[in-house]
Amino acid sequence: MEQLTGGSGEEPLYDAATVVLVRDGADGLECLMLRKTSGQAFGGLWVFAGGRVEPGDGSGLDGARAAAVREAQEETGLVVDAADLVPISHWTPPLEAPRRYATWFFLAPLPPGAADVVVDGAEIGDHVWTRPAEAHARLTAGEIRLLPPTWVTLATLVPHADVAAALEAARAAEVDRFLTHTAADGDMLVMLWHGDAGYDSGDLAAPGARHRLVMDPAGWRYERSA
Repeated sequence: MEQLTGGSGEEPLYDAATVVLVRDGADGLECLMLRKTSGQAFGGLWVFAGGRVEPGDGSGLDGARAAAVREAQEETGLVVDAADLVPISHWTPPLEAPRRYATWFFLAPLPPGAADVVVDGAEIGDHVWTRPAEAHARLTAGEIRLLPPTWVTLATLVPHADVAAALEAARAAEVDRFLTHTAADGDMLVMLWHGDAGYDSGDLAAPGARHRLVMDPAGWRYERSA
């Protein structure tokens, strides 16, 4: 697993953007995932297309849209229309994370008539179209590595049978904002977000609502309750 904590205090925070490209496959909704090559930030992890917002992209949500379009083309060869990007979440990592990217996540359909995915073989070593539940199963089996925002995003897609349903739900929902706190349950890491009873104290047993990701080796669990 990529190191999630252990930075030297509060690390710099950079703006970034990620685009979750989806298509309708033979067995339902599929999303495009890319494997980062070893020897770089997040090397070996399976991720969605994305990267840092550059000065020429602009700022705020518009800058993130421009970055998502640029990164998708650079990493996959696919040209995505910025108008098709539906913002679904914004993630801010914990202060102690060794690399900190405040990241907008967008959902977008595979562009009509799109060519095959072409990865550069340098920053991106491989790609796969996968059903979200299958990616979860592969993580539990130890076949792939994911970061928590990727896992939770996949979890939000699992209930949707096709692209139309996923996009409809995304457009109707408010953008989720995740400012991450971390806690430990023995050797097991737990990610906590606003709304969890233990968010401020780090007390995982605090009575009340839950909004957390329990990173259990037997199977990660996303718990969210009022």
